[in-house]
Amino acid sequence: MTGPESEGPVLRRAVCPGSFDPVTNGHLDIIARASKLYDVVHVAVMINKSKKGIFSVEERLDLIRGVTAEYGNVEVEAFHGLLVDFCKQRDIPAIVKGLRAVSDFDYELQMAQMNHGLSGVETLFVPTNPTYSFLSSSLVKEVAAWGGDVSHLVPGPVLEALTERLAER
Repeated sequence: MTGPESEGPVLRRAVCPGSFDPVTNGHLDIIARASKLYDVVHVAVMINKSKKGIFSVEERLDLIRGVTAEYGNVEVEAFHGLLVDFCKQRDIPAIVKGLRAVSDFDYELQMAQMNHGLSGVETLFVPTNPTYSFLSSSLVKEVAAWGGDVSHLVPGPVLEALTERLAER
């Protein structure tokens, strides 16, 4: 497939947005699956100055880059503001979101409709692997803070960083 005004192929692009504080195996499952469907997957790490995360934005970027390097077609960037503006600036026509439960769908459907209305960007919903249907970054942080074993919920480098960070507190 080639573009009408270019000599090269048109790349199929999508974005997987989130806070990723920390990135979990559930996040990685969605990113990995998107990377098989798209030529380029942008992982957009949201900057929210009013939210104090366990990891800085730079640390989250580094962790995600490390654990997605094997896919070969994932680009990791930070963003603030509207996701549709991020998409417009990079000519990304699709947002890929994982859905764990009906409660996720209710919220994400509203966001998808708003994003489409603002910019025409489509949202594709991917059901999570049942292994990760309960998983959230908040839950991982809470369990880890109480000394629970989260080694099966996050990639090795994230577990190391999380253990180190919690030991500092």
